[in-house]
Amino acid sequence: MPDYQTHEHDVLVVGAGGAGLRAAIEASRAGASVGLVCKSLLGKAHTVMAEGGIAAALGNVDDRDSWKVHFADTMRGGQYVNNWRMAELHAREAPDRVRELEAWGAMFDRTKDGRILQRNFGGHRYPRLAHVGDRTGLEMIRTLQDHGIHQGIDVHMECTITRLLKDGDRVVGAFGYERERGRFKLFRSRAVVLATGGVGRAFKITSNSWEYTGDGHTLAYDAGAELIDMEFVQFHPTGMVWPPSVRGILVTEGVRGEGGVLRNNQQRRFMFDDIPENYRAQTADDEEEGWRYTQGDKNARRPPELLTRDHVSRCIVRELKEGRGSPHGGVYLDISWIKDRIPNAAEHIKKKLPSMYHQFKQLADIDITREPMEVGPTTHYIMGGVRVDAETQMSNVPGLFAAGECAAGINGANRLGGNSLSDLLVFGKRAGEFAAAFARHETIGTIDDRQVDDAARQALEPFDRGTQGEGPYQVQYALQDMMQDLVGIVRNEPEMRRALDCLARLRERAASVGVGGHREYNPGWHAALDLHNLLTVSEAITRSAIARTESRGGHFREDHPDKDAAFSTVNIAVRRESDGGMAVSRAANPAMPDELKSIIEEMK
Repeated sequence: MPDYQTHEHDVLVVGAGGAGLRAAIEASRAGASVGLVCKSLLGKAHTVMAEGGIAAALGNVDDRDSWKVHFADTMRGGQYVNNWRMAELHAREAPDRVRELEAWGAMFDRTKDGRILQRNFGGHRYPRLAHVGDRTGLEMIRTLQDHGIHQGIDVHMECTITRLLKDGDRVVGAFGYERERGRFKLFRSRAVVLATGGVGRAFKITSNSWEYTGDGHTLAYDAGAELIDMEFVQFHPTGMVWPPSVRGILVTEGVRGEGGVLRNNQQRRFMFDDIPENYRAQTADDEEEGWRYTQGDKNARRPPELLTRDHVSRCIVRELKEGRGSPHGGVYLDISWIKDRIPNAAEHIKKKLPSMYHQFKQLADIDITREPMEVGPTTHYIMGGVRVDAETQMSNVPGLFAAGECAAGINGANRLGGNSLSDLLVFGKRAGEFAAAFARHETIGTIDDRQVDDAARQALEPFDRGTQGEGPYQVQYALQDMMQDLVGIVRNEPEMRRALDCLARLRERAASVGVGGHREYNPGWHAALDLHNLLTVSEAITRSAIARTESRGGHFREDHPDKDAAFSTVNIAVRRESDGGMAVSRAANPAMPDELKSIIEEMK
């Protein structure tokens, strides 16, 4: 084996977004030596794009809120296939994690009496999202980074991990390369925490940044970890649709939380046309009641624009299919209309939604204080990921932990807006804490040279093939088009079977992809290595979606449009077989204790 640059840590954290930073801080606080690997520069993680806020039942704006209401909202939003223990821990611990972030310097917006201000968001019964205008993720990363750099954490920036290394069944390290120079790196560790985010770059239209190529999902899967809920992909209802260069960029749910409404090309608020039965008692009867809710009237119920993201997305798709869309293939999201309700509306909008104002002004030449935005569904989040223990965040592979979007369980079939940021904090902390505890009782482990040599050989294969054949971007674009068209918002079995055939052909094409030049500053090489991850998560999504013959949350089957009770207590699981094939099975979801069932019944 060549003499690769080697780093040794008690805990190696892969990913430096909210979950990764919080895990690294907690592991370091527990006395572990910590290495933090980030694919881009520190502080540039996709978490900075989270805008609306952090969901936590602080009760600062509405004192009727509590962890019990938050728990019930999360379970209802997830269609009750969530891991109930993760949902409970999240609801109980999120307020402390937000207060902790405040103590570390986060500059939250404030109520008149100086407490953390909270706003309305889809699927939450009460105003629950602690926020910093519409730049909450940026403030969260800034705070965690500023706090974390004083904890003695070794940061490895612009480094991509391509394989986890094992000693028997246990994960004992990782192999990767520097993106700038292409030099290989070997990491030895007693525990590994994956916090790599999502898979959005498997689809054509996405709000996700370039890093979201399913790295953590695939690293875990290849190492023997089980993935669950991969069929549940969240399409955020409001992404930009015009101009084409910015299609998919997120428009925060905070616009609707502050009073924004959705209209079709007939200027009709179409969300009132379809309110799910299980949300009817919590939804406003008319526009007037919906407006009063957004302005803090505790006796009013939320407008239908603040129903769960999966439902709002499907309603938008219905309007498009029936010819009631906007000129560029979306619908209208209008916050400017509040000028009819409040004085100084323009300044109010700029204060509450500064990023949205500048985003549309600069990218689309639209002044959102004067005219509506054109929006449409965009691939935003995957509820599925590594199956982890609720308490410790460890996978079924010893020494391998996961947190944040690349882990699964808390969200079930659909994530509520704002739960993502509190998920990062709650389970990032737990992953770091228990990874450090695991590392205290383990040796550094032995890494077989053949594993490392094989990882290096695979990474260099695109150079061996040269530029005579197809390039990586053609394969990536073909994959994105196919997933968008055949495994998107509305699914059926014939199309998904076609998708599996397409994936098999794309794997053949990916195996012959070549790149030229050398390893320094070579984005084509990076794209070639991403293909394995993108193809793996795409197959997992497709096979899981075929296996779940019902519609639930973010998974809608037009050939099975109703829920099936047979799927109400199971998760769809995938794992890698010894021959490299993907096995799909049903995994039982543990029964919920009676005391938690009674909370859900009480909150209906």
